[in-house]
Amino acid sequence: MSTVQLLLLGGASGTGKTSVGWEASAALEARGVAHCVIDGDNLGHVFPAPEGDPQRSAIVERNLAAVWSGYADLGHSRLVYTNTVSVLEADMVTRAILGSARSTAVEVVRVVLTAEPRTVADRLARRETGDLVAVHVDRSRRAALLLAERAPAGTVRVPTDGTTARDVALEVLRAAGW
Repeated sequence: MSTVQLLLLGGASGTGKTSVGWEASAALEARGVAHCVIDGDNLGHVFPAPEGDPQRSAIVERNLAAVWSGYADLGHSRLVYTNTVSVLEADMVTRAILGSARSTAVEVVRVVLTAEPRTVADRLARRETGDLVAVHVDRSRRAALLLAERAPAGTVRVPTDGTTARDVALEVLRAAGW
């Protein structure tokens, strides 16, 4: 049984969560630090939503528990979990991790990536296509407001404007003490 070190990496769309998560993984790998990365955006991507789970939160928790169990079986105790609102979902992520008989406690560090609206719009315009760009920009704006209002005390905010994903990842890892 072990204590899991959990880095919740959140932020609105276009702030760089996925890129920073992979760069953090590369930096940890280069130092020989065992870890795993789970992109929470993929855990609830199902249509239609499961009956009784319109926000897909229950299926995300179930899938996270299943994926984490596989990593825990390999002896992992350090997890980078990326998702837009991950910093607001520490209880759910902790439940999923503790569902594994191999984990007895979870130490949580919350980091929110931020970016100026223009930066986000530019990034999303390069990533998304057609009419969906405006939808994603608006959704990102709303998520940024939600995170600004509801991120718990102690959440570290890291701006991503005008810097590389690698530099941001190193700052995120410093914040986590990793």
